[in-house]
Amino acid sequence: MFGLASPRRLRERGVVGMNCRNVSYIAAHNPRKLYPLVDDKLKTKLAALEQGIPVPRLLGVCRAQHHVRELPEFLHDRESFVMKPAQGSGGKGILVISGRDGEAFLKTSGKHVSADELCRHASNTLAGLFSLGGRSDAALIEELVAFTDTFDGYSFEGVPDIRVICVYGYPVMAMVRLSTEASDGKANLHQGAVGVGLDIASGQALRAVQHARPVERHPDTGRQLADLVIPQWREVLELASRSYELTGLGYLGADVVLDRNRGPLLLELNARPGLAIQVANGRGLAPRVERALREFRAGRRTPQQRVAFAVKHIAGL
Repeated sequence: MFGLASPRRLRERGVVGMNCRNVSYIAAHNPRKLYPLVDDKLKTKLAALEQGIPVPRLLGVCRAQHHVRELPEFLHDRESFVMKPAQGSGGKGILVISGRDGEAFLKTSGKHVSADELCRHASNTLAGLFSLGGRSDAALIEELVAFTDTFDGYSFEGVPDIRVICVYGYPVMAMVRLSTEASDGKANLHQGAVGVGLDIASGQALRAVQHARPVERHPDTGRQLADLVIPQWREVLELASRSYELTGLGYLGADVVLDRNRGPLLLELNARPGLAIQVANGRGLAPRVERALREFRAGRRTPQQRVAFAVKHIAGL
């Protein structure tokens, strides 16, 4: 939709560019002193738990090299889990283990990961190989989300996640990211996952893209993407909306997953959410952000009230 349009035409359509996002949205509404809470996934998880926001269960934290040596024994009876850097970004360093074959661990692709390889991955994580700015890090070990049957055929091996952009707690745009073989089972658009724009009012799929190009079917499963509707949609939006009270950040990306047993869970937060969500939706962010800002300035609202407003007044922009 946007690829061949002129800059003037893009502005008229309300499409936000990188400079506008960085200056008018992030710098203007996200005080830097609040960044540490969202840049560190462990801090985010602990803060969410304090406020009663559901998150994937934390199994352990690997903070030092002597913890790395203890990993094989710690995970000896664990069939599945996710290891991720606390300060990672863009999906880097996330290792998803979905099963076992004797002493070996199995990735979602079926590839074997030995105990030595697992420890090496954890050691690299601690050394900052995957973290923002190469800083020393910690490796979180989380329970693997059992995703709902709703996504059968819509995702290849990995767990889909839902990105909701919120402006002072008002949901303004959303998409679901579906893993593919190209993305190695990870819901990361830069690695080849499919992004499906979602109607804020209903959770219904609007359009889908892979590598910024429109697609109608999942490249690996052949499933028609336009048929996808996210269940428990209001709960998803309200969970994302609560991220404002959690962080104080005015412009935020909330990533939510749907667990078969526990429902919507907050996966992580992003103070610098990317702009590919506009391509997935085929719409610009600008009019929605401005509408949310006007409503925010009119007075404080509860998460439920903010979601109701977004469904009624923002979804059609």
